[in-house]
Amino acid sequence: MMLLPRSVRIWVSAAAVDMRCGHDGLMSQVKNTLGLDPFSGHLFVFLGKSRDRCKILYFDRGGFVLYYKRLEKARFVLPRIDEGEQTATIDATDLAMLLDGIDLKRVRKPALWEPRAMPLAQKIDKRAAL
Repeated sequence: MMLLPRSVRIWVSAAAVDMRCGHDGLMSQVKNTLGLDPFSGHLFVFLGKSRDRCKILYFDRGGFVLYYKRLEKARFVLPRIDEGEQTATIDATDLAMLLDGIDLKRVRKPALWEPRAMPLAQKIDKRAAL
């Protein structure tokens, strides 16, 4: 599984892409079709028309990286993408499952626990006490 910081977003394109596209063609798709910044360091996932091939483009340390995977017996399944939207965002766990051909629509993930945000007034009181 890929370990990515939470600050890295993973964008999945709703439209099928010509898998003959390389770095420049996919960078153009990110800029012109998706309206996103290809130099952001985020991951951009593209699936081919037959859904057996996947390319992931991202910018890292002065250059673009292109990850390519072909499934021999299964197909990649797009995550839920709202009607009229061109992309969906997923997390690193979802990306790992997508790359294994797992249908994300059928996966039930537990609600993650997060601490409650401390009210601003309480934060200020704690600072004043120090």
